[in-house]
This record gives sequence, C-alpha cells and structure tokens, in this order.
Amino acid sequence: MEEQTEEIMKQIKFSIPGKPFGKQRPRVVHNGKSSKAYTPKETVNYENLVKLMYQQEAKGWIFPDDSMLDVRIIVYYDIPKSISKKKRRLMLEHKIRPTKKPDFDNIGKIICDSLNLVAYHDDSAVVDAQVRKFYSENPRVDVTIRRIDSGEI
Repeated sequence: MEEQTEEIMKQIKFSIPGKPFGKQRPRVVHNGKSSKAYTPKETVNYENLVKLMYQQEAKGWIFPDDSMLDVRIIVYYDIPKSISKKKRRLMLEHKIRPTKKPDFDNIGKIICDSLNLVAYHDDSAVVDAQVRKFYSENPRVDVTIRRIDSGEI
C-alpha cells in the first residue's frame, strides 16, 4: 500500500470523456465607454469537467508547490462516419492522424489552465509537456501529470 501511495504522489493519470475541446479566446462586450472581457460558457464548462475528472482520480491530492511537472496529453478524436474501411483501419492503427481543430496548443492550454489550484499551484510548474493527437472509436483526452525529480534533469 505504501508503494502505491508514493506512485500516486509522483504521477496522476486521468481521462476526460467526449469530444476534445480547445481553449477559446476571451470575448469582449463593449458598453459605451467601458469594455468587459469574459470567458465563453463552453470553455468554462470544459474546464470544470477537467477539474472534476482530475479530482475524482486524485481524491484531493495536489502536487507540492516546488514540483517540476511533466504533462502528457493524448487526444483521441472520433473517426468520421463517412470514411472508407481502409482509412478507418489506418486511423485506428495511428497511421493517419488528425490534422483538424482544436489545435494542440489550445488543448494543452485548456487542460493546464483548468488544473491551476486543483492539481498544482500554478501551471508555471509545468517544465515539460507534450500533446499528441490520434483517432479512436472512444473520443477522449488522456492526461498524465508526473513530478520530475531533480536528479532526472
């Protein structure tokens, strides 16, 4: 049991079910002399889903403030319905990969921003990151957050 606790403290893995979503730009509303920026509702909803999925897996655990973190995000897009059997097979074998939106950087941004004060104090603790895009019959986003020990650098 003690080994398992140490493993959880070094690394957390969780999934966000459903269609991948990227961070949207803030919207601005102009009222005469003033302007107000707000985050679109869809972005807020997805950020809340990311937080919920992390919290279900981590059960309240947060990485220490001095942690150096490595974040790996694997994005699985749904396979288009009108695709040939041959292309479908190539997509499932990861020989054809998505080149569509959302962009990898917007996916990474929404995931990392969502986890501020939930998984870590601030996403500035992320010193290494990777976002990979694939097709799957089960669209989702898989996230792994791993603490890097100073000896690994």
